[in-house]
Amino acid sequence: MTRQPHDQFAKEYLEELLVSLGNVKTSKDVKSEVQEIDVWFVPTITSSENPELGLLAKMAVTSCLFEPYRNAPNEIEIRSCLLKLYSVQGDLLRQAKREKRSISEEELPFLWILTPTCSEKILDGFGAKAKEGWEKGVYFLSGLLKASIVAINQLPITEDTLWLRVLG
Repeated sequence: MTRQPHDQFAKEYLEELLVSLGNVKTSKDVKSEVQEIDVWFVPTITSSENPELGLLAKMAVTSCLFEPYRNAPNEIEIRSCLLKLYSVQGDLLRQAKREKRSISEEELPFLWILTPTCSEKILDGFGAKAKEGWEKGVYFLSGLLKASIVAINQLPITEDTLWLRVLG
């Protein structure tokens, strides 16, 4: 049972409107399987203090998750990565609320999906776009999603990308 009047109204309203079209369940628990984040990084020094890491250091400027793949991930696997990201963000927001403090958007982690290759279909499907100031092969999903797909095979062959190209 919800404590928010609008939430309760919306549930009942939508249930009544949709019941003639099919089965409706309100307040359904979401049970998730245990998932592991491959790498959760929280910086303690500025990445400019470690320039030899190149692009990796640029990616590690803020708190982030890295999800490296041996083979190109499909749509479901990418959505699973996004689910992990939003689960972590939700945990951080709940913790901040318990501690009666606010958390800024910048404090929420960013997701880097590292893939040896990526199809145009995947990039288009997730609205991933290249961004000025970033190497070829780095594609950002819409800004508020806080995620990027890095197509390692498209990275320029330079010292700056070496540490990531090893994963490809």
